[in-house]
Amino acid sequence: MPLIGWSLATALREVADVHIVTQIRNRDAFIRAGLIEGQDFTAIDSEAVAKPLFTLADKLRLGKGVGWTTTQLISSLGYRYFERLVWRRFGADIRAGKYDLVHRITPVSPVVNSPIASRCAAAGVPFLFRPINGGVPWPKGFVSEQRREREWLSQVRSMYRLHPARSRMLRSAAAILCGSRFALSEVPARFARKAVYLPENAVDISRFNMAALQDNGLPLKACFVGRLVPLKGVDMALKAAASLIREGRMTFDIIGDGPHMAQLRRIVEAERIGEGVWFHGWKKHQDVQKILASCNILLFPSIREFGGGVVLEAMALGVPPIVVDYGGPAELVDDSTGWRVPLGDREGITRGLRQRLEAVLADPSILGAKSSACRQRVAEDFTWQAKARQVAMIWAAVLQGKDALPQPVPVPADLGLG
Repeated sequence: MPLIGWSLATALREVADVHIVTQIRNRDAFIRAGLIEGQDFTAIDSEAVAKPLFTLADKLRLGKGVGWTTTQLISSLGYRYFERLVWRRFGADIRAGKYDLVHRITPVSPVVNSPIASRCAAAGVPFLFRPINGGVPWPKGFVSEQRREREWLSQVRSMYRLHPARSRMLRSAAAILCGSRFALSEVPARFARKAVYLPENAVDISRFNMAALQDNGLPLKACFVGRLVPLKGVDMALKAAASLIREGRMTFDIIGDGPHMAQLRRIVEAERIGEGVWFHGWKKHQDVQKILASCNILLFPSIREFGGGVVLEAMALGVPPIVVDYGGPAELVDDSTGWRVPLGDREGITRGLRQRLEAVLADPSILGAKSSACRQRVAEDFTWQAKARQVAMIWAAVLQGKDALPQPVPVPADLGLG
């Protein structure tokens, strides 16, 4: 999430005169990147509240890489204090018209309300917030995964809609940017005219600038990138590919680490596929793209993904993804750029993954066209520079007082805007 905020804020500086307000923990990173404090950004010291809350959230998670809903809830408790300090520092300038608009680009979660939204509206300065995202319901049949992820609070997450501060923020906002179809569906009908569909993720083309060769030779090389936690579905990917790996028709690179690693290694041992599976652990971005670009496909069967940044990163390299048709990845992949496996139970998804892999092996020539389509799609809509231009279009419409806001990225056909 910090990388998303940084990437978008940095790209927006190329299309407008932007002053970034961030939390004090990010100060040194901003300075290392060449930004000048006071001129380009301001760091707000809210550590008196943020630090103990962060420590509490870390303890309650009881494990690294899981319990994200708990972390978000605890962290959000300190956000109100952060915005109070922001208003103390910038409120007079906002009221005086020094800024044309205020755009809150983090946090991404829609459950975190913004106290300064109504103050900006009262001052006649448009307030916008982020492509919000998150809260995609856990699919049926994956209760055990939900428990292992320590996602107890996700069962009562929908109660945030009842908070008066949420209605106040939505009413005060000039535009509500929604990073997914689910986030869009959560916007009440009375505010639908303000809603803009804008997927939250994009690609840093300076980090992912290689091109996959797609030589169509065997073995087919698949790759997974991400946290090794139950919801990512790597165990299903291994079982789907096991016979193909044993036959020498496929290999599987797994980049990442997490609490699910030991179980995945046991599956590899039980299936006798150790010669065709590589666990790389965590890698730097430059190493990730080298491994990924050497592969033919991204095998990413996550059952509950909000955005799916790695899907776009693979597409930028010309590596078509195989994803589950649910959540964020399914909104980034279509028939021209990859494959979507129907959401079902574990056996159904595993079977669907195997069928997709066998179809690619039966006709690997399809990889070339999909690879080109992937790279074109990212270049047109999903670089951070493209994202900044899309946001700037919305800013311009808001400042011009237009009733109809632009929809810079087409809304998936199966969902309208209210």
